[in-house]
Amino acid sequence: MTAAPAYLYCYYRVQPAQAAATRHAVATLFRAAEERFGARTRLFQGAREPWLWMEVYENVRDPDRLEAMLAELCEAQRFAAFLAPGAERRVERFVASA
Repeated sequence: MTAAPAYLYCYYRVQPAQAAATRHAVATLFRAAEERFGARTRLFQGAREPWLWMEVYENVRDPDRLEAMLAELCEAQRFAAFLAPGAERRVERFVASA
């Protein structure tokens, strides 16, 4: 029996002046997740807070490896420099309820 697919939600606040660079970095993350893990990816921004962003990775079969890859890519891209002062990129993992 295989484990149910996981859904990863990564959220953070972006510096407005870094929005274009952040979108480019997220596109790199999404390409890697799609190519290596077959994940469906989407980017959202807060309806009331446009600088609050959330990356979504759906139907992930190996979430541990995906999270590790995302962390490595974020480090390589210096993703933290795109974030608002005091913000951090948080990752939450969910599975379907039985």
